[in-house]
Amino acid sequence: MEAPDTIDLALLKLLGENSSLTIKELAAKVNLSPSPVFERVKRLEANGYIKKYIAVIDAEKLNYGLIVFCNIKLKQHDKKIGHEFVSDILRLNEVVECYNISGDYDFLLKVYAKDMKHYQDFVFNKLGAVRSIGSTHSTFVMCENKNSYNINL
Repeated sequence: MEAPDTIDLALLKLLGENSSLTIKELAAKVNLSPSPVFERVKRLEANGYIKKYIAVIDAEKLNYGLIVFCNIKLKQHDKKIGHEFVSDILRLNEVVECYNISGDYDFLLKVYAKDMKHYQDFVFNKLGAVRSIGSTHSTFVMCENKNSYNINL
């Protein structure tokens, strides 16, 4: 696929802000009829520009108000241990994001927990069972000031 044009970028921006917009609503916002907008959106999906549509859940309303960023150092650096770590992390429901990073740590995890006791249990019983971890460092979020899933297009 060739690079997205200005209309494709406008559609991506609109869907990034509100993925529940209908094709008809999108068409009105980009001044096209619904049929070409439908085709454009399907093409953007097929070519991976749109990965999926989600509902952003308010974790605090569901009593998962503790957000923790957990830095991980692996015991060793080799391909097998890295793959084992990622495989183990993918099975942990409390981990909602996992990044392989550079610097003092190897991975950064974003974790949702109900409270400090829940996080402690997670660290001891789930994260502690991941054999490839050498050390961890937790940073607790006091206030979430900005959280945007949209890319500035």
